[in-house]
Amino acid sequence: MSEHSRLVASVADLASAHTFRVGVAESLTSGQLAADLGAGPEASTWFRGGVVAYASEVKFAVLGVTPGPVVTERCAREMAEGAASLLGADAVVATTGVGGPDPEEGEPPGRVYVAAYVRGGQTCERLDLSGEPPDVLEQTRVRALALLREAMERSLESVSGPRRPGTGRDGGPAGSPSPATSR
Repeated sequence: MSEHSRLVASVADLASAHTFRVGVAESLTSGQLAADLGAGPEASTWFRGGVVAYASEVKFAVLGVTPGPVVTERCAREMAEGAASLLGADAVVATTGVGGPDPEEGEPPGRVYVAAYVRGGQTCERLDLSGEPPDVLEQTRVRALALLREAMERSLESVSGPRRPGTGRDGGPAGSPSPATSR
């Protein structure tokens, strides 16, 4: 099983178990993430869709990105938030960057921003990748799927607190009753 397949399966498991509605906003990856997720297990129950906003004008008009440079953290974050609103999704990953071989907007080939928007929280990473354009795209796909999964997991921890393997919700042994609470 490929790295994307493993990551898609883990996103699918989280989405199914915790009723996430997943979406994507893509520039650099040109729909590859949507194709990956759309082929995931039971995708029809959790995958809302994606927006391929390759042209800057599409980012501005469709996703509500503030006009200006698009190879930026701000752009990636706004793409993710815009797609969440447009798609009715609560877990979105967005990609923007320079695949190469030439620089764009003064940014070097391989400069990529990947943002995740999950249930109101956001995270963004700047990647400086190397290789030919297909290599940059492949590395971006893998990191984007991983960041989405990580953000989904963090959102669950923020609601219930971190869990140790083999423990129940109250930190005791799995399957043990929770302590009584006073009212």
